[in-house]
Amino acid sequence: MSEISIIGAYNTEFGAFVVENETSGLMTDTKTYYDLLIEAGRGAIVDSGLEAKDIDAIYVGSSSPSLFVNQEHVAPIAAEIDPVLRFKPMTRCESACASSSVALYNAIYAVEAGRARRVLVIGVEKMNLLPTPQMTHVLACCSHWPSEGSKGWSFPMLFAAYAKAYQAHYMIPPEEFEKMLYTVAALGYKNGAENPLAHMKDGPSSVEAIMKLNEPDARGKRHNMMIAEPLRIHDCSLVSDGAAALVITRTAHVSNKHRAVEIAGIGHSVERLPENVRPNMHELMAGKDAAAKAYKEANITSDDIDLAEVHDCFTINQILSTEALGLSTDGRGGYDYLDGRFTRDDKVAVNLSGGLKAKGHPVGATGASMHTLIYKQLIGEAIGVKAKKADIGVAFNVGGSAVTNCVTVLRKL
Repeated sequence: MSEISIIGAYNTEFGAFVVENETSGLMTDTKTYYDLLIEAGRGAIVDSGLEAKDIDAIYVGSSSPSLFVNQEHVAPIAAEIDPVLRFKPMTRCESACASSSVALYNAIYAVEAGRARRVLVIGVEKMNLLPTPQMTHVLACCSHWPSEGSKGWSFPMLFAAYAKAYQAHYMIPPEEFEKMLYTVAALGYKNGAENPLAHMKDGPSSVEAIMKLNEPDARGKRHNMMIAEPLRIHDCSLVSDGAAALVITRTAHVSNKHRAVEIAGIGHSVERLPENVRPNMHELMAGKDAAAKAYKEANITSDDIDLAEVHDCFTINQILSTEALGLSTDGRGGYDYLDGRFTRDDKVAVNLSGGLKAKGHPVGATGASMHTLIYKQLIGEAIGVKAKKADIGVAFNVGGSAVTNCVTVLRKL
């Protein structure tokens, strides 16, 4: 066990905080990268019951701020949270969409090493200032550039490769596979509709509603167009702006155990970056390894889990993640979703927040947000849909095309 606990957390609203000029097409901020980072950091400190002077170090997870908002060296922005944070050590961590989970893990190591007593972890990203082609390029820089990004491979294409391999390996008929993906998306939208912080609160929350969007409207436009076969627009997560933050300390130093959650185990496993060198593309091999490490440290099995937040950057990855965590057997994840598993009423609920599909996916903030929302569930302060049982939760955050895999077991004290 890590013997570290979360004692406070905060999640900003997720959304597209920009206004587009109708003439030029240029975007103007309504809530900046700086605003989001500072709001989350301040909120987490207040939620912890501490004062800013009590924070010994700050770790910031952010994927691509230099390309999204023309700002590198972002960790020092945290000094603007409060004047007393000036001269505190501040470090930025980058691991694509897993940046803030890796920031959290580095914060854990700092506390375990005795270099810090209380640490603030912030995840943040601002994505919507860029038009879609530029945003797609920024994300492609998180792929293996020589064999993928430079060849025109986008992230929908990279995860479509997983979808095709999964479908072929398990010999799933195309119509049935399509329905599996729609079922996953609909579940995310249904949960997200009740999350006040979610980017999308009005997504199509049934398989039938999503299927109807495949048909052309009166003007001949399809609202669920194919992006990278077999993935359509409603198989893809959102392009979001937002931030989340947590405060951690040693469990032995926790003063209010009713508002503390133990980080019982972590697993950090990294896959080879290029997809074309991996042994297979129908399972998250590094994700399974990360889960095994986290479960072993926490001394649990998948049967002990009450709720999970998983990395549904694409619907196929929610199915793969569910299997990697051992919540479904290999090849059965999609069928389990078709059977109505993993809803708020199931033994284990998945993505009660709405997931990346509906809550949103500001890439550098996603890991911190997953941990924040599970923390809130475990202390009885659920944001959105409340889990029927919340003693043990798992966050599974992925960076790149299933490259950086971070699995965290959180347990109520």
